[in-house]
Amino acid sequence: MKQIIVTVGREHGSGGKYIAEQIAKQLGIAFYDKELLLDSVFSAEDAARYDEKPVHLLWSRRIGENFNAPEDALAHETFDYIQKLADSGESFVVLGRCSDFLLRSNPNAVHLFIAGKPDQKRQRLMEEKSLTADQAALEMRRVDRDRKAYHNYYCDTKWGDARGYDLVVNSGKLGIEKTVDTLVTYVRAYQAQNE
Repeated sequence: MKQIIVTVGREHGSGGKYIAEQIAKQLGIAFYDKELLLDSVFSAEDAARYDEKPVHLLWSRRIGENFNAPEDALAHETFDYIQKLADSGESFVVLGRCSDFLLRSNPNAVHLFIAGKPDQKRQRLMEEKSLTADQAALEMRRVDRDRKAYHNYYCDTKWGDARGYDLVVNSGKLGIEKTVDTLVTYVRAYQAQNE
């Protein structure tokens, strides 16, 4: 079977992680998220401390390919690991980590972004994390702000902008399970077209 890579960006509360996991499961390929990727390149303590944190420009500098900011080093080690996975010929689904931009020229990659309706995202977070409506809304804004800042800092494309993805889907339109089915059908159609 020819390699297939599916990159999945998502809004917080959209069900994007579950959708990505289910795509990997239905396609019978590996799934990589933040935990698996970061465990491969950094200690859990460093990953928790520096992941998706803004680089403090006053305290950091870059000389050639070398970074002295731990946030930058963590990001670039993660990017290198994703590229090595792609270069190995392995088929996989990867969640976030600027993978849409990193693998933009890979002909075997399909780039997806999962959005959602604000009220449904808030409700999902309230149920999953036992949050109040205000806490869920605050968490949605904070997490999406951080994801956007991280992506936009390292990438030439903008987080969530349809021009950076092959398909942008609102999981609230069909519901989570039908969104999974639709995306699996899309990926399989792309895969069949390119074999």
